[in-house]
Amino acid sequence: MTGVNGQVGSALKPLLRSLGTVQAPPREELDLVDARAVAAWVRQYRPHLIVNAAAYTAVDRAEQEQAAAFALNAQLPELLGSLQREWGGAVIHYSTDYVFDGTHEGAYTEKDITAPLGVYGRSKRAGEEGLMSSGVPALIFRTSWVYGLHGRNFLRTMLRLGQERAEIQVVNDQWGAPTWAGSIAQGTMAVCATLCSSAQAENSLVDGLTGKEGIYHLTNGGATTWYDFTRRIFELRPECRALVLPIPSGDYPSPVRRPVNSRLDNTKLKEVFGVRLPLWSEALEDCLAELPDVQEVLTS
Repeated sequence: MTGVNGQVGSALKPLLRSLGTVQAPPREELDLVDARAVAAWVRQYRPHLIVNAAAYTAVDRAEQEQAAAFALNAQLPELLGSLQREWGGAVIHYSTDYVFDGTHEGAYTEKDITAPLGVYGRSKRAGEEGLMSSGVPALIFRTSWVYGLHGRNFLRTMLRLGQERAEIQVVNDQWGAPTWAGSIAQGTMAVCATLCSSAQAENSLVDGLTGKEGIYHLTNGGATTWYDFTRRIFELRPECRALVLPIPSGDYPSPVRRPVNSRLDNTKLKEVFGVRLPLWSEALEDCLAELPDVQEVLTS
């Protein structure tokens, strides 16, 4: 497993142990942009499954750090796919709503044409293509607006600003599904359980993948705006007393445009694996229930 200390990685690692032995080197032990080091590590363990939760996620900074974004988001998944193909292993990889430009009406399906607006989205789309072209059995889960209690993300930022400021301005014309990292971890494990149960060989994820490889959308249900998401966060955590003011995207300074519509259709995931994540509002309540004291956000 890569990205063990990230939002998804920290939620998923404890669950993966139910499948077998988990090797999850932190960044200081394995430089994921060092292809030789990654190859040596993978060949040492020859894993049945690699879960690639590592990613370059600084959307704005990616415009100036294109090489770094493509190294983690594009070159790494392709490399992992090529390595796993050597002995018949499999890969689970995470992608993003940013592969779309947001001009589509309604929720995007896996068959809709991609058109990234910036370097981050292009690097993630290149990662999808590289992994699929490697010939390895792989699942690619596109998700959206990921948040959690670990790492740098929107929820933690709002919890902090809600206590530090009298008022904050939040974009109110972008639509999507805020998706809790815990839901992504639970959804991933539900898919793995289905693969194991349908495999010809006991607990063989690779056998279970036959005919199911490809891209799936994996988000919490429903949709909202960043503004209404923030309002709901503050309703659940009254310690956050800042007044929330809606603004259009044009009033938010950014070097790259965000998709106005980030809604992803999860029908394929439900039809193939029988997996459906809870509504975003329910997942948010579950997430915040794990945070007894908002002050922990300010000090961690």
